[in-house]
Amino acid sequence: MATRGPSSDYKPEYSDLARKFCMLGATDEELGRLFEVAPATIDDWREQVPDFSAALRAGREVADATIAERLHARAIGYSHPAVKIFQSSGQTLEVPYTEHYPPDVQACIFWLRNRRRAEWRDKADAPQGEADLLAELEAAGERARNARR
Repeated sequence: MATRGPSSDYKPEYSDLARKFCMLGATDEELGRLFEVAPATIDDWREQVPDFSAALRAGREVADATIAERLHARAIGYSHPAVKIFQSSGQTLEVPYTEHYPPDVQACIFWLRNRRRAEWRDKADAPQGEADLLAELEAAGERARNARR
């Protein structure tokens, strides 16, 4: 049986454009709008055009890795060189310094809840006796159903 080729509106230059837009976080719906096709067509191209599929994967991997790196830096704190510009007596002074950002607790929690779920998930532990109360309510419901019969 012959394999189906990509739909006629696919163009080879779409692969590079899709990779670039995926690096910016584009979804399949957004790619569909970019190429003026339905999201299902993007799925078809992904299945039928290896270069297009590889471009989507590569762009999204780069974007995800960059975001993970930045989230990690935010979680542990980071520093970077910066320049402060002053105006004094008609002269412009550029003073280099190091900008420091302390660790961000929210970024730490987000990272740990996703990377170490078992240890860091929100635990909604039932208070002691809640299981007994639930069993009591179920028994009362059963008694009420039996009383109606």
